[in-house]
Amino acid sequence: MLFASGALAETSGKNDVFLRVTNGPEQGYLIKVQGMQTAQGFLADLGSFARALRLGSVFDGKRMQIDEAFGSTVTSCILDVGANFAVIGSASGDSPKRVLQLGAPPSASQNRVYMPVEQACRMFTLWLGRRVHFDAAESRIDAALGSRWPNASLQSVGRLGRSDLWQTEPPESSGPPADDNASTPPVNGKTMIEDIEVETRANGIVIRFSATGGMRQASFLRPDGSGILYLTIENAAGNPDLLAKTYQEGVVRSIAPALLDSGAIQFTIALNTPAYTIKSSSFRYDAAKNDYVISIMNDVDVEAIHLSEKERRIQEGLSRDADKWKLDAVVIDAGHGGKDPGAIGARGTREKDVVLNIARDLGMFIRQQWPDVKVIYTRKEDRFIPLKERGQIANRYKGKMFVSIHCNSTAGNSKVRGPEVYILGPHKTDAALRVAMLENAVITGEENSAENYKGFSDEYLIMSSMAQSAFATQSTELAQDVLRRLSRNGSNNGLGVRQAGFMVLWTPSMPSILVEAGYLSNPTEELILRDRKEQTGIAYSIFQGLQQYRASYESRVTASMRAAN
Repeated sequence: MLFASGALAETSGKNDVFLRVTNGPEQGYLIKVQGMQTAQGFLADLGSFARALRLGSVFDGKRMQIDEAFGSTVTSCILDVGANFAVIGSASGDSPKRVLQLGAPPSASQNRVYMPVEQACRMFTLWLGRRVHFDAAESRIDAALGSRWPNASLQSVGRLGRSDLWQTEPPESSGPPADDNASTPPVNGKTMIEDIEVETRANGIVIRFSATGGMRQASFLRPDGSGILYLTIENAAGNPDLLAKTYQEGVVRSIAPALLDSGAIQFTIALNTPAYTIKSSSFRYDAAKNDYVISIMNDVDVEAIHLSEKERRIQEGLSRDADKWKLDAVVIDAGHGGKDPGAIGARGTREKDVVLNIARDLGMFIRQQWPDVKVIYTRKEDRFIPLKERGQIANRYKGKMFVSIHCNSTAGNSKVRGPEVYILGPHKTDAALRVAMLENAVITGEENSAENYKGFSDEYLIMSSMAQSAFATQSTELAQDVLRRLSRNGSNNGLGVRQAGFMVLWTPSMPSILVEAGYLSNPTEELILRDRKEQTGIAYSIFQGLQQYRASYESRVTASMRAAN
């Protein structure tokens, strides 16, 4: 549509900004660019941005290619998600590829590619040779898609010009000059250059001159035949003794500062041209960090760049994954409680009291032995918690392990005894089914139970088990480690990890087990379970099982992540 002034503020939404395109006198249109608003600013959807500029794009989940054909030469811009560079080249392949360093890597979400809008505008400006600018005050992008600027071509991509230093709206006819000299308004008072840092990249180096004070006009002269280049910053100073640098290896041999009579500071930079072939150099001002930045590019090996970026992402991912899978939060669930006493022994021993003591003792051992692990209780006192809510508590507090503690009972059989450990899954024996039915019976006393547990059947249980398949191996191993420690003389119920459809294991998204500490229906075992010292011993046995699992699991996860990457 044709644009008219004054209409933007009323129609632009928080998930889009307007792009105002001019392609000639009194010619243009107004169109929305989609994206998302974040705390750091607006992230532009590059596919939507490209369409608004009448460019074609395709994204395969990892790589985006954007194509333009404004003139006789068709060029493409290729970006990889997470990579700090874009590769520019002609579709015909008759021009050398160039690499544009990005101020922020593109990210992907729901099959869309995003980039901070200012960085996206900068990328399109340098690639297309046409002015694309974001007006933050108006929340609007302005693009002039007429003819290219004089001397702008594919060969200029990879170099940054004065356009990066615009602080105010230039006239519509303005464009970056053919060289890389930077010009900015004067600022009163001296700017001080405090430090120089050389960053090595796969495709070259970046030299950062860190400053305090206002932004200054700067002049940049590219390397001459002997590999000498100059950066002069007006109305600026620094300590030459502290800023002088020499390097034994790498692209840069030395950086020599000098204070000029004009009040400027000049840096003479010597490059190691006998060892490195310099393909291009560029200069820009980084307003976010108040840095003056020189980029030196060697022969560009795109595959090497990809490999370097991949290695960097893998190393960062290993660190994040190690924290993600670290066992730093254990959820302890004392079964029953409040109006639900659970199983009751012949001597009146109530399951809810026994398991609460065991749960508290287990939490005490974890806090004492693992000070880096957070303990989350579904209940710490005698109160009723719905089964479904117990799993939700575990997920809400980002638990890494879920241990539900119960006592067993069998009607009409006072001889069976011994601990058992269960994981979620379809029951494989009638005994397992009876135990699950006993523990699940509490839902009939909950409010809105029919709605909350709608669809809980053998079929749903199978689907739920499949959804938790990512934790099945870990849950089984955890159950085996705990059961080995809990086993005691006189058990006659058959050892081995069992599975059944326990509602309390239905929702936790983590390795989860249900421990039956013993049978209150057995008179001898009831005496054990009601004894406070024995309860503490049971809790410690469970902890020893958790300890064994944690030691083997964390070392195995770290090793497997390294092997996979």
